[in-house]
Amino acid sequence: MIDTLKTTKELLKRYNMIAKKSFGQNFLVDDGILESISNTAVLNKEDLIIEIGPGLGNLTYYLKEKCYLLLFEIDKRMIEVLNYRFKDEKNIKLLNSDILKVNIDEEIDKLEKEVGRKFGSVKVIANLPYYITSPILFKLLQESKKVEEIVVMVQNEVADRILAKPCNKDYGVLSIMVDYLADSKKEIIVPSTSFIPMPNVTSAVIKITKRKKYDIQDEKVFVELVHKAFANRRKKMINSLEINGFLNMDKEKLNNIFERFELSASVRAEELDTDKYVKIANYIASNII
Repeated sequence: MIDTLKTTKELLKRYNMIAKKSFGQNFLVDDGILESISNTAVLNKEDLIIEIGPGLGNLTYYLKEKCYLLLFEIDKRMIEVLNYRFKDEKNIKLLNSDILKVNIDEEIDKLEKEVGRKFGSVKVIANLPYYITSPILFKLLQESKKVEEIVVMVQNEVADRILAKPCNKDYGVLSIMVDYLADSKKEIIVPSTSFIPMPNVTSAVIKITKRKKYDIQDEKVFVELVHKAFANRRKKMINSLEINGFLNMDKEKLNNIFERFELSASVRAEELDTDKYVKIANYIASNII
């Protein structure tokens, strides 16, 4: 049985390293939590796990027996550690790359050619740097056609925003965009004491399963509608859309759309669910632009 806290301290001492704030590094050292995360996704030997920011490889250690791993690590210091720690593993591919700058599906295709087989399902398991959580999530959800499921650790308040429902203070663009693309569930609460160094926040592990739930006419219209509705969330939604130049529509045209959907002119962005945003966007795409 590995003692991850002890191993982490030994690795940091061996390589004379400290966590880099610029990369949002906090090393997860709670073995119970690490094992729980590794068991959150249902996996078989034919699958591929993409791990983003493996760092010292604490979670990698718990995943390496389950299926093939593709690791994306931006910190060159960690590449040396990971190569040392997993030098005898044959089912790990390590790339010194920024996940936001690569084409994930192309990297999967390259790996399949390299190993000479197609993978079953592709799942992401990662402890995401909190400062770039949203960009990474949107990249995984919108750009990749191969990733089917995402198990990520995020700041607990971000998890609450993702899972929030209408008429809740946490409900916003992130809630709607993730709901539009997937089903989400909070799996594990992770206290700050599970890390070294300890962050100032509680974390949560969420499982996001991609699922086509809505038929959309023009995704760009939908995305712009949601973002501009919430751009001034304290204002009435119709005013926020006008102020932020949503499709250059004037107040009269916006009022007509709201009346068609039996929406009060005083309704706010947080009162509408994803389905309503989709219906409004579809109507605009089919009848106005």
